[in-house]
Amino acid sequence: MPARILYVDDEDDIREIAQMSLELEPEFEVRSCCSGMQALADAAEWEPDLILLDVMMPDMDGPETLKRLAESGPTASIPVVFITARTQTHEVERYLAMGAVGVIAKPFDPLALAGEVKNLLALSRR
Repeated sequence: MPARILYVDDEDDIREIAQMSLELEPEFEVRSCCSGMQALADAAEWEPDLILLDVMMPDMDGPETLKRLAESGPTASIPVVFITARTQTHEVERYLAMGAVGVIAKPFDPLALAGEVKNLLALSRR
């Protein structure tokens, strides 16, 4: 059974690159969406094994989306990884303190993304 990965980013081109990169991994089934609100709906309906969540988005940012996922029964246990250009030590520590299982730096390496996600998924399942 493939692992379900939901990628959330408001930038179309980045979302497209990420989805193609992740789909190179045969063990992943990938969906993407463009907003925090959409992520809440998709996560509840599709029940992904991991959510990759952009931090900086209009309307509802990544941290607020994570908070709402954690507050909702059907999505509370889904691990979330933030994807962000803001990766200074204090920022990463803050994301982890919010409940994220990891942080992937933007811009990410499209060829390495699936491997990073695979490692974070394995960590989150321990």
